[in-house]
This record gives sequence, structure tokens and C-alpha cells, in this order.
Amino acid sequence: MTLMGKKFGINRRHFIAGATAGLAAPAILTRTKAYAADPVIRIGHVSPRTGPLAGFAEADEFVLAGIEKALAGGVENNNKSYKIEIISKDSQSNPNRAAEVASELILSDEVDILVGASTPDTTNPISDQAELNEVPCITTDCPWQPYFFGRNGDPAQGFDYTYHFFWGLEDVIKAFLALWEEAGVARKVGGLFPNDADGNAWGDDQRGFPPALIGSGFELTDPGRYQPLTDDFSTQISAFKEAGCEIVTGNMIPPDFATFWSQSAQQGFQPKVVTIGKALLFPSVIESLGDRGDGLTSEIWWTPDHPFSSSLTGESARQLADGYVAASGRPWTQPIGFKHALFEVTTDVIRRTADLDDPNSILEAIQATDLPTVVGHVNWGFGPVKNVSKTPLVAGQWQKGANGMELVITSNHSAPEIPTTGKLKLLS
Repeated sequence: MTLMGKKFGINRRHFIAGATAGLAAPAILTRTKAYAADPVIRIGHVSPRTGPLAGFAEADEFVLAGIEKALAGGVENNNKSYKIEIISKDSQSNPNRAAEVASELILSDEVDILVGASTPDTTNPISDQAELNEVPCITTDCPWQPYFFGRNGDPAQGFDYTYHFFWGLEDVIKAFLALWEEAGVARKVGGLFPNDADGNAWGDDQRGFPPALIGSGFELTDPGRYQPLTDDFSTQISAFKEAGCEIVTGNMIPPDFATFWSQSAQQGFQPKVVTIGKALLFPSVIESLGDRGDGLTSEIWWTPDHPFSSSLTGESARQLADGYVAASGRPWTQPIGFKHALFEVTTDVIRRTADLDDPNSILEAIQATDLPTVVGHVNWGFGPVKNVSKTPLVAGQWQKGANGMELVITSNHSAPEIPTTGKLKLLS
């Protein structure tokens, strides 16, 4: 169905309209959402429950259960109560699979709104399917440049049906630079950028880390893109040692960082600061590294110490995190806040939409969003491009504490409203 629609310019609404054109008289009797006895809004949700990106979806069941409980009584719209049905599907950490299940949600399940999260491997293919089929879509958990430019977005035009909230590369660069300035180490940085959407964006010569580092007086050693799930980082390690790199940065999936970090120890490479995006977000990854996880640094999207609350449940960031710990027996993870916020925003959109039978009306409500959430304010009226709303970002470090490894905020220059909770220490 998707290939046919792409080839001949048929989208979901046009296809359904054409297929039912000969049934005009019976269609008059069909009940729309507004007049049905029990109208239902269907939300399609895609995330990587399995595969190398599964850490991003570790808390999905907890978040979805909480959202379903909060929405059990329905959502009010124009003096009518709408039931909410959430259909969640696993992308298996595969962009092709993400596109496939997004297509199923749109064409088979006929969802009214599509949502998704967790790296461009998920956000981009499902957004492309939504754009193709003219279905409103909201995504998060991916820096906005890989999301926007990775889909060949034009800042002068933007997209019609797809909207995203998260921070950008400019924010993570600023957070990392501030963290490294505090470290006071040699300004020589080794870059680890994979040959995928995230890595190519982070290592981009125009919009990524290279020009920002050079402009701030840092010297970058970039051995080039490596293939994800590689089993040998000897080339990169040798280049970093030869250049005297005391800082290592990049964007990696957890298995790749584990390989790199193990081989660094074997080959005698001992940087003083290691600041890696994506891979070092999760407690499970840090725990698997043992003592070598102590002192690693990363961007920080969300913590229990963030001073925000849910517009949907009223829970503070601390209460939401503590709820997950109590329910799962596992440490909180950063995506919890953004997965929850995804449904905060979607629920707010449903409440404000003038006509829930009209996708364009839903889009108008998305565009008019001005909502304080558990991860910060979401408002698509302020850019940086038409389809993006930015959220605050800080940086910090994993440190061994009384209860095991704890993620502490050591640098908040980009978002001073978020308090620091610790001081940076060097690896060696």
C-alpha cells in the first residue's frame, strides 16, 4: 500500500475516498467521531522495544500504563468525551521496520495521530510515513538536526504533517564545551562518529562538532566514520593516542562504546574526559562497565532534579522517576520524561482541536501548542525551524555513590534553571 501510494501520489485519505466513492448513499449513515456514541481517538506509537536501541524504550510499559490510567476517563473536546486508544509497535531498532509498522498504524489501524521516539532510526522513518500519508505526527528523543536535515528538510518550507520537540546539536555542543572548560584538560579531542544518521549529523563539517570545536580553540582528531556494531576500534585508538587526545567525544550505540572502552584499556589509552552521547544515557550500560563506568560523562536531557511537572498528571519529575523505580525495581532512565511528555503534548492537542475528524484541524492545534511539560516548555512558534520546539539540555557525570552509580549534573550553563547536583572529576 505504501509503495503504491508513493508511486501514484495516493495518500490514505485519497485512497479511502476513492475506494468508497461508489458507496455514497450508505456512507451518509456512517457515524463520525463527533456523533458516535463512544467516539475513539487512536494514537499510534512506535519505539525500539528490542534491538541495540532498546534502552531508549526500557520504560515504555511503565509510561504507557501511566498514560492509559490518566486517560481512562477519556479526554474532553468540545463538550464531548473521547476514549483514547494507544496502539504501540516495536521498531526493533531498525529504520525499515519503523517505516513498516508506521505504515501499518496509518493504513491498517487508521490512527488519528502518530507519535514516536528514540533516535533518527525511529523518528525519521515514521515521520516520513506520516508526511506521505498526511497524518499528524509528533516525535521526540532525537536532536533536531538529524530529524530535520536527515529528512532533507528545507528551513524555508519545513514539513506539513510532522512535528518534533527535543534539543539540538548546538545545545549539546554548548553543554559539552562548558563541561570540558571546567575539566581544565588539554584541548585535544578525539571524535567517534558512526556512519548513521546521528553520527553523520554530529560529525558534519558545517552543522556538527568540527566547526564548533575549532571555533572554540579545540583540536579535533576525527579518523572518519566507522560502521555501527564494529568489533575493532584500533584505528581510532591509535589516532587518538598519537594526537595526544585527553578528551573523547561522539555519538555511539551502547554496544559500540563498550567495545571501544574495553579496547582502550587493552591498548593503554587513558583519556581524562570521555563524553559520549546516546551510549552513556542508561544506568544498565554504566553498570555493565563496572568500575570503568565511574567518571564517564554525557549530555543530560532529564533527571528527577529537573524543576518541571506533568501537565497531564501533575507529577513532578521526581515523582515520575520515583514511580518508575518503585514499579520496576530498576534505576530511572532519561527517556522516561520525554516519553511521558510525548503523551502530554498529544493529549493537549486532542483537547484543543476544533474538529477531530479533520487532520488539518489537528495540525492547527499542534502548531498552536504552548504547554509546560515534565521536560520543559513545548511551543512550535519559536523555531529554530517550523517543525521543531527545543527543550533544555545540561551535562554531567556518572559517579559512584552510596547506591551505586549516580548521574549528577555538573554543568548547567545552557539551562541555569536546572540545578547542578555535583562537581566534575577527571578519569585519570
